[in-house]
Amino acid sequence: MKRPTSPRMPAFDAAHASPEQKVVLDEILSGPRGNLNGPFLGWIHSPELAQHAQRLGAFCRYRTGLPLRLSELAILVTAARWQAQAEWYIHYPIALQAGVPEALAEQIRTGAEPQFEDRDDALIYAFATELYEAKRVSEETYARTMERFGREVTVNLVGLLGYYALVAMTLNVFNMRAEGQNTLPFEE
Repeated sequence: MKRPTSPRMPAFDAAHASPEQKVVLDEILSGPRGNLNGPFLGWIHSPELAQHAQRLGAFCRYRTGLPLRLSELAILVTAARWQAQAEWYIHYPIALQAGVPEALAEQIRTGAEPQFEDRDDALIYAFATELYEAKRVSEETYARTMERFGREVTVNLVGLLGYYALVAMTLNVFNMRAEGQNTLPFEE
């Protein structure tokens, strides 16, 4: 399948935004993100979806109960699974700053067998990988995740993985790149 080489969405001009789009834009820009980088310029063409998705995203990114390192690791696993160029580009430096080892991130990006120094990292990777590959999580991985993180955070982890899969799908379908992105982490 031939992939598109340019964005499929027209450039968005905030000066010509509908009232519904302006509400979403204002909420995104005044929230913890403070920018429209990522899928938002795709979602803005459906303001109701954009509003729900950006609120879910703020929760999944900042309030799951997982340490930032583990959330960002789960996002990198998702970006690699979907080969989402912009998602990786945006979250890779955040993940490194949060403590994800650079060598581990590179192993995930390239599809190499990850070598873990941290048991929590290995658990998050196992959970996400099983869910993406088998469409289920094994009893063993589920039990370990519940024991380590508890019910609420485990539910939130599933939400985080689902949300970032939605982000990846949006970025891939509309061939979106991150602001300033001039390199691609995955082959096209």
